[in-house]
Amino acid sequence: MQLQDHECVALFQDGEQDVFAELVRRYQNRIFRFLLRMTGCREDALELTQDTMMKALRALSSWRPDTAFSTWLFRIANNTATDRLRRKKVVKYIPLDEHMDFPDPAAGPEEALQSAQRTRILDAALQRLQKDYREVLLLREIEEMSYAEIGEVLGLREGTVKSRIARARQALLDVCRGRL
Repeated sequence: MQLQDHECVALFQDGEQDVFAELVRRYQNRIFRFLLRMTGCREDALELTQDTMMKALRALSSWRPDTAFSTWLFRIANNTATDRLRRKKVVKYIPLDEHMDFPDPAAGPEEALQSAQRTRILDAALQRLQKDYREVLLLREIEEMSYAEIGEVLGLREGTVKSRIARARQALLDVCRGRL
């Protein structure tokens, strides 16, 4: 039986230090994918994932059980990425299909090529969006977070999240249509 996140945290706070490794195993891939899409750089995403986990470890006593652990962790990751992006002021682009298996393996070569092309076009369009729009779309569409969870991660009201997602979707459509 797998322990719930809050049970892992409680055990960690009771002195079982190795249980934090379980939380890292649960979330490191999702956090990495999010950070990769935010920064566009594999090396930065790896470093930021490690930074996120270290910050979470140091701040674990501040986590409140009334907030989902994953939401709290994504907030740390988002803040860490935002700090890095502010410092760098440059975001490099790495196509998602280099790191993910989107094409259907049963598809023929033509379908696989078309799928890869669509993925590159979508990823390029996402990279052209401003950071605020990119992060809400990634959290909603890729991480499948609720509006409330996104609000917790970004420190926004739910209504603000909904309107930002609507504006982000419109901006993405505009980019895809060549308007931006």
